[in-house]
Amino acid sequence: MQLLNTTQTMRDIHIHSCGVWFGGGPVRLRTILGSCVAITLWHPRLRIGGLCHFMIAESSSPKRVERNGCYADSAMEMLEAGIAKAGVKPRDLEAKLFGGGQMFACPEPGAKWSMLNQVQERNIAVGRDLVRRYGHPIVAEHLGGQGHRSLVFDLTTGLAWLKHSPLGSAQTPERQLAA
Repeated sequence: MQLLNTTQTMRDIHIHSCGVWFGGGPVRLRTILGSCVAITLWHPRLRIGGLCHFMIAESSSPKRVERNGCYADSAMEMLEAGIAKAGVKPRDLEAKLFGGGQMFACPEPGAKWSMLNQVQERNIAVGRDLVRRYGHPIVAEHLGGQGHRSLVFDLTTGLAWLKHSPLGSAQTPERQLAA
């Protein structure tokens, strides 16, 4: 059993849209999500992991010159590069997915804003597909619905704390998602 060193100071790292981070240590990764999706990966034994926060499922450009964390496939490639550098197997890292919220209320009951809904729905579908394709077991997810989410991911424990704020709601229930 690995004991946590309580004398080390916990660092909070804020991951903005298109951001990708992978590493270890006493770190909490924080992000805010709307229609974007965040994927967290964590290795329980080594206590290393990361987070990507992508905005768009795929690039419309047929030729991508460099990696860009705004796009799901590229963001995941960047996370996988960190995994390869650490020398661990993808199947040993647990995945959690968050976000993909509808950020605009429909103008009338039953109406659909197909263009806006397609972004969040596509982000969710592609995020799940990429995680499975790379062989990471999905252990938790909080996806879809309306509103935004604030996420805190702790690399020392693998726990994720989520605050979901539905559209038009003054209440913001907090949830802890178990490892």
